[in-house]
Amino acid sequence: MTAKTLFPITLAPRRRRVLQAVVFESLALAIVTPVVARLFNHPPMSSFVLSALMSSVALGWNYGFNSVFEHWEARQPSRERTWPRRLAHGLGFEIGLAAILVPLMAVWLGVSLWQAFIADLGLIVFFFFYTVAFTWAFDRLFRLP
Repeated sequence: MTAKTLFPITLAPRRRRVLQAVVFESLALAIVTPVVARLFNHPPMSSFVLSALMSSVALGWNYGFNSVFEHWEARQPSRERTWPRRLAHGLGFEIGLAAILVPLMAVWLGVSLWQAFIADLGLIVFFFFYTVAFTWAFDRLFRLP
């Protein structure tokens, strides 16, 4: 049984991944920039540059991770995106992204890796739930590949 979609559109896997990544990161940039400015007491431009760097890294990671995940998913007996599968997807994505972004934040903010991890923890938690919710909503808008 497949989930109903709002748009009866099936996108090619590559086109779907690109659209998903661009929309995901655009919304994330709009959310993260003011949060970074507020939490780290940085000027808006500094926050935007850091957010844009993190977004660029996340965009590349999103594309690569989703390519691997969908390749794995296509080999499973069921291609249905259950909640456990969605949670595993979100968790895998966030752990890999944190491994990349924490060092970037440590250098940018001039703090230790541990301090950067603690500072980034709120963003990690937020993005875990954002990723799960976003992919669910995206799948409701567009058919699975």
